Amino acid sequence: MRLLVLLCAAFVLAECRSRVPLQRGKKLRDILREKGLLARFLQHHRYDIGAKFPHAFPDVLDVATEPLLNTLDMEYYGTISIGTPPQEFTVVFDTGSSNLWVPSIYCSSPACKNHQTFNPSQSSTYQSTSQTLSIQYGTGSMEGIVGSDTVTVASLVDTNQLFGLSTSEPGDFFTYVNFDGILGLGYPSLAASGITPVFDNMVKEGVVDQNLFSVYLSSKTTGSVVIFGGVDESYFTGPINWIPVSYQGYWQISMDSVIVNGQEVACSGGCQAIVDTGTSLIAVPSSDIGNIQSAIGASQGTYGQYNVNCNDVGFMPDVVFVINGVQYPVSASAYTETSGDGSCTTGFQETSGDLWILGDVFIRVYYSIFDRANNQVGLAKAI
Repeated sequence: MRLLVLLCAAFVLAECRSRVPLQRGKKLRDILREKGLLARFLQHHRYDIGAKFPHAFPDVLDVATEPLLNTLDMEYYGTISIGTPPQEFTVVFDTGSSNLWVPSIYCSSPACKNHQTFNPSQSSTYQSTSQTLSIQYGTGSMEGIVGSDTVTVASLVDTNQLFGLSTSEPGDFFTYVNFDGILGLGYPSLAASGITPVFDNMVKEGVVDQNLFSVYLSSKTTGSVVIFGGVDESYFTGPINWIPVSYQGYWQISMDSVIVNGQEVACSGGCQAIVDTGTSLIAVPSSDIGNIQSAIGASQGTYGQYNVNCNDVGFMPDVVFVINGVQYPVSASAYTETSGDGSCTTGFQETSGDLWILGDVFIRVYYSIFDRANNQVGLAKAI
């Protein structure tokens, strides 16, 4: 989908904001299932949605590590351009990581051959560096070099931005993803090779009105958007509730409990959660996954998925997340999904870490504001 630059109309009183339309595509999990490749892949690779978050495992922290195995479940992506003249790429705007990288002409992996690749020689503003980049995946690693160039996101021009150019990408299955690369929107502390993230560079260069961005995710193919430098009240109703960031790496917050049918079923005594646009599902620690699935009437299926009777969805209870004293209910219609074969699964998946991951299942219900100026997350009921 081509990048659309939306100009503020004269009658709008708020400041002009730059926004990137997002397209909702198929998850790689579904693409592999349709091609008959999913079972073979999951038999050879243990899928842990929490592998993306190394800080959930304090004893295995690694410098320059940004696991992205949850590519299996990424859905939303938009278009940016790099270089002069601009070369366009589709990227996942990922609040759970902090680096920008795209495939390059130096990469001969099957995944690169099936996607747009950046050609430094065709950009008059490109500058090479001596840095290299290695980003760990559950099935290998993305190896690359670091360059500097102009990155354009909607109407925002970010000059002298360091980014990764992949020279090797792991596994044939990356051939099938709908997007070319990743644009991380997490805190600088997560960035591999100490690279200043795109949004931080935008703030430093003064190209955004406010030091925040917000996300609206639609359940439809189109209509989703990332808004840089502002909040659009047309995407939500009611008040914005603000939650302090508890760890400035991921967009991590403290959660009080999880309630089903008036009973606390998980996160007893409080827990930590990440609001992550780059994860499709809601990831639940091993200690709580059984309780929450049992409370909603789900049964364990294959490869970590939990199944429900499609005819029961209309009668299943809300799952209520209590955060900073405020209740955020998520209905069964929001936390279940119908697969291509007609079966229904829940949007809750086990993770071996201690962190809950509030992914797209949650963000579709709650418009999310990521406020770097005040280190807080704002949540409001999405329309």
